[in-house]
Amino acid sequence: MLEPFSESTIESSELSPLAVQLLKGVIYQEKDANQWNALLHLQARVRDYMDVLGLELVLDEAEGYAFLRSRIVNDDDTGTKQPRLMARRPLSFPVSLLLALLRKKLTEFDAIGGDTRLVLSRDEIVELIRVFLPDASNEARLIDQIETHLNKIVELGFLRRLKSSSSGHGSDTAAFEVRRILKAFVDAQWLAEFDARLATYKSQLETSTEGAANG
Repeated sequence: MLEPFSESTIESSELSPLAVQLLKGVIYQEKDANQWNALLHLQARVRDYMDVLGLELVLDEAEGYAFLRSRIVNDDDTGTKQPRLMARRPLSFPVSLLLALLRKKLTEFDAIGGDTRLVLSRDEIVELIRVFLPDASNEARLIDQIETHLNKIVELGFLRRLKSSSSGHGSDTAAFEVRRILKAFVDAQWLAEFDARLATYKSQLETSTEGAANG
């Protein structure tokens, strides 16, 4: 005799797809409302399940995103380090710089209020970072380098590339939406630490520029 499906059976069938999707990347409310609602309903079970794997569920209902990050685990008494499931990815200085600048821009945007989506053109982003980079005589090469950094940030999930829009002069201008999940990764402490490194970098850059001019 077949037993009817219980509520726990239905929840278990929903838990596995949620776990798999979180292990793949971020879950956004705007992308899949049904999946998002299932996550809200099962978040306690998801947290317990991920805790076994040494992972922590970060869920922001207000911003509409959820992702996993490695839980901070101290070495045990035997001195054996716990394995890390979510790998850390080192970022280059230009990518870190862009992330910091985009995070600050998002803070300024939120302070103004109004629209919830911050959209910047590629030219606007270039102007954000240009002042922090050494003078480049080859403009096209500079744009290509920044485009490479933008592609990396898109890959990381902090920017979303939008369809190009005509600038009115027969050319297309790339546009990017700054994903609000950036706020969860770049916090005030990270910005403060990066500002200190950036001040050192700017000082070195100015010194090298003056030296080149005097030489």
